[in-house]
Amino acid sequence: MFKVGDLAVYPAQGVGVIEAIENRDVGGSKQLFYIMKIMGNGMKIMIPMESAKSVGLREVIMETEIPKVYAILRNKDVTIDKQTWNKRYREYLEKIKTGSVFEIARVLRDLFILKSDKNLSFGERKMMDTAKNLLIKEISVASNAEETKVEEDLKMIFTIQ
Repeated sequence: MFKVGDLAVYPAQGVGVIEAIENRDVGGSKQLFYIMKIMGNGMKIMIPMESAKSVGLREVIMETEIPKVYAILRNKDVTIDKQTWNKRYREYLEKIKTGSVFEIARVLRDLFILKSDKNLSFGERKMMDTAKNLLIKEISVASNAEETKVEEDLKMIFTIQ
């Protein structure tokens, strides 16, 4: 699926580079693992090759998919569920864990809309930052653009109502 040097996205962690493919002994049997270094924080993750797809490891989105992400962010005509913050937090966390850039965009948009109505909880503010950072990193890699430029694009989307 991936080769050494390939960029990939690991759910809830973001874009990383496959640094190695190693054979490791696990419970008496040999398994191949991707050794991935996350670009945002330098963390290394070992992902069994045979379960890479099921854990959500995927390719970075194509540049042609970026307008769809921006369209999700621009769509302010959504109804935010008025459930308690902790239920909403768990729901958003599940969306982030899917690893889908489109689900992450929906979380960021919903939290931004919510923020305009009321103060977000500490957890929601932290999740908003996480969603924003995941999007910035993947969009900048997909479009070969500077992260600061992508961040400016996001600011423009959220300041124009």
